[in-house]
Amino acid sequence: MSKIRRSARLVDITHELLTRPHTLIPLTFFAERYEAAKSSISEDLAIVKEVFEKNGIGHLLTVAGAAGGVKFVPYMPKEKALAEIRAILRRLEDPDRLLPGGYLYMTDVLGEPRTLRQIGCMFATVFADCQADVVMTMETKGIPLAHATAEFLNLPVVVVRRDNKVTEGSAVSINYVSGSSKRIQTMSLSRRALTESARVLIIDDFMKAGGTIRGMIDLLQEFQAHVVGIGVFVESAYAEERLVDSYVSLARLTEVDVRERRIRLEPGNYFA
Repeated sequence: MSKIRRSARLVDITHELLTRPHTLIPLTFFAERYEAAKSSISEDLAIVKEVFEKNGIGHLLTVAGAAGGVKFVPYMPKEKALAEIRAILRRLEDPDRLLPGGYLYMTDVLGEPRTLRQIGCMFATVFADCQADVVMTMETKGIPLAHATAEFLNLPVVVVRRDNKVTEGSAVSINYVSGSSKRIQTMSLSRRALTESARVLIIDDFMKAGGTIRGMIDLLQEFQAHVVGIGVFVESAYAEERLVDSYVSLARLTEVDVRERRIRLEPGNYFA
């Protein structure tokens, strides 16, 4: 890239950092890209760092030394996250979202890019230091949330299937007990999806008793993988027995009254 004005350089540096989170970028990369001195690049990064932190966008970490550089770590302050969650919950409490059986319709909300990005950034903030290698979820409604989280953590996504797909090669399958229906179900994961001893962050859209997540944990044992975090968008308050002990929820479903057509949600345990 030819030499450009400082204002344009600041815009391009910001874009580069936002699109490469959790990636160490050497100062020489920027210096050569803009044909500028490292001292000038350091001054630019100081400006970006101040704006990022002042506006709750994230942290800009500096690593000293010959192999050093800068790393952008997305971060959403808890106060901002709480305001965002409360706005989402007001929408989810609409009585028209009640489905037969007392289920809650969330597909449209979880299909909105901005909402997904907000939730993904919250999870990325919670699990910024878990040093995961991949983000895992169960098909199908958890997939958008997993991708949104993985985008901010700069990690690949692994999807556990209910049926083995021919296009994914040989797979490991296990039976698990669904926490809500108590039925025996099957989940499978391609043998090529994970390396041995991988560190896995599990993200899911909804949890009642936690049977599906418990199944994923058991499945990961077949790969000798390690669960380093569990994030749930909405947890139910009605579980008689929770099959998962340690997890982070962003919202909690506290009341579903089909007869009165009433839904109540509150912020999850992350905000406790």
